[in-house]
Amino acid sequence: MSAQRKIIHVDMDAFYASVEQRDDPSLRGRPVVVAWKGARSVVCAASYEARVFGIRSAMPALRAERLCPDAVFVPPDFVRYKAVSRQVREIFLRHTDLVEPLSLDEAYLDVTVHKGGMTVATEIAQQIRAQIREETQLTASAGIAPNKFLAKIASDWRKPDGQFVVPPHRIEQFLTPLPVKRVPGVGKVMEGKLAELGIVTVGDLRALPLELLEARFGSYGGSLYRRARGIDERPVEPDQQVQSISSEDTFAEDLPLEALEPAIVELAGKTWQATRKTERVGHTVVLKLKTSQFRIITRSFTPESPPETLEELRDIALALRARVDLPAETRYRLVGVGLGGFREREGVTQLGLFDPLNG
Repeated sequence: MSAQRKIIHVDMDAFYASVEQRDDPSLRGRPVVVAWKGARSVVCAASYEARVFGIRSAMPALRAERLCPDAVFVPPDFVRYKAVSRQVREIFLRHTDLVEPLSLDEAYLDVTVHKGGMTVATEIAQQIRAQIREETQLTASAGIAPNKFLAKIASDWRKPDGQFVVPPHRIEQFLTPLPVKRVPGVGKVMEGKLAELGIVTVGDLRALPLELLEARFGSYGGSLYRRARGIDERPVEPDQQVQSISSEDTFAEDLPLEALEPAIVELAGKTWQATRKTERVGHTVVLKLKTSQFRIITRSFTPESPPETLEELRDIALALRARVDLPAETRYRLVGVGLGGFREREGVTQLGLFDPLNG
């Protein structure tokens, strides 16, 4: 573990929904759901008032409406979100050049050496959050720790509009009682697999030998072993390349939009299977279409948390089809389903943070 590092994970609070509430005072204090209209639409983000009803990112919009009939649905405006995230990035860069984007609204900062000469990471985090509030009228939460893994967990500890520090001498005390699902990258599926081994807390996970974890989960088992001990040597990487995985199919004859569902479902399955071969997790779902005139159309969606199941990936890809607004008579010769914005599993996230691919 790089005990000398000072890492801050900054996470904007309910970012998309908060931007909407900031720009439209009538939405403040109300349950706001950022989503397109339509039976196949999915939730991009939800305000804290909406989350009380169980609404979460990537949930079908119809289900969100059933959970909270009084929710206000607002279509996403990624141009505005991108502009605000650039403001936030400029604030980060005043403090350090070592900024690693994770998503539109979160990033790691290595402030071991601070541009202004500050030496206390908690004070740096406080200053960053104050500048974000003053300049964007939005709030952010922060986690401060010796490494990225711990900082990411800590940033969620006092949300919204708070911060939490995990100093080196308290790492084991902090981790031991945590539910294993708090480990970034441990979604519902992995949580279930760990439960089969009697693993409920990080302390339980620490009790398992490396050999058993690797035998059961391959190389990711080694990652779990290290995380249970608070070990994470990954540096903050400001220039990390975005990668993607996709599957495409060219039809024997051109098809109308409404006939593409079987192909989209099949390709989502292929893409999902391909992602299982990597420890990295994709956050941005991309639907690619090529018309009979060879015009390429892409539509993408970057939820606040990555798809955890094939069903989520499939539903998002199908929902993106509803955003294709070409004439009804248009025919398509190719369709593709992809995942972009890959990050390491324990640092899950999305496409190039301040330059999202939301078309």
